[in-house]
Amino acid sequence: MTMNGLLEMMPDLRGKLRENVPLSDITWFRVGGMAQFMFTPADADDLTYFLRSCPDDLEVTVLGAGSNVLIRDGGVGGVVVKLGRPFAEISVDDRRCLTAGAAALDVAVARKAAEHSLTGLEFYAGIPGSIGGALKMNAGAYGGETADCFLSALALQRNGNRVELTARDMDFAYRHNGAPAGLIFLSATYQLQPGDQEAIQQKMQDITASREDTQPIRSRTGGSTVRNPGGPDPDGPKAWRLIDAAGCRGLREGDAQVSEQHCNFLINHGAASAADLETLGETVRRRVLEQAGIELHWEIKRLGQALEGQS
Repeated sequence: MTMNGLLEMMPDLRGKLRENVPLSDITWFRVGGMAQFMFTPADADDLTYFLRSCPDDLEVTVLGAGSNVLIRDGGVGGVVVKLGRPFAEISVDDRRCLTAGAAALDVAVARKAAEHSLTGLEFYAGIPGSIGGALKMNAGAYGGETADCFLSALALQRNGNRVELTARDMDFAYRHNGAPAGLIFLSATYQLQPGDQEAIQQKMQDITASREDTQPIRSRTGGSTVRNPGGPDPDGPKAWRLIDAAGCRGLREGDAQVSEQHCNFLINHGAASAADLETLGETVRRRVLEQAGIELHWEIKRLGQALEGQS
């Protein structure tokens, strides 16, 4: 499929369709290859039109804030959909329901709730992602998770049909949702509760301070690398403790390193490849399995293909 061929199929497209777009520019790790095509829709109707017009066998991948993703060095085939500002609106109604577009940043959603003295989403202040990703992985931190106050979501199927999903449809679990694969989330609605604005803002400030003190937030990283094997249980085994006990704190693969500050974070010191980071992550998983008998599972989403010759 060529760029011109795609454009001929959708003469009324209003969004921006580009070819051979470097994905390293828009991911936090700053690594990875090209998107064969990238589409930034003008709005939800434009995205619907695109999905209905493009060939069924053309793979579609959605990329959010790029904070919890590792793009492999060979890039991503098909079309990468990047939702922009039209999908980042946040509103609150008189029933204390907050609705946020899939491209809205989690921290912006937390702040909007605080402005309206609504509690339940303070933990989003500690998650550097967007709402689409939060829905995809039931994002959580600091004692809260997306499922806690989730009410409903709007999404598009691969054929462009719009669906509304309830909490039952989403079937949330720890860092997982059980909704049908291939959905492109448009927005989420949360049922919040009234709270004291000063207390809400203080909790968010405490979360931000804790994150700055304990995580390498000023480095090229991708957030938590693996899931806690104990899930959300505060007394369950923690991934960082297992990684530390396996002697992996500070471990390097080329210019990729396990963070000295928080060893469930991988860091690109500037010249690491996606293969370096993935190899390092796999080395950590293997060492923990050998040392503790516990298999850790990736939390970071790995997308695309390795370069020829890479494992």
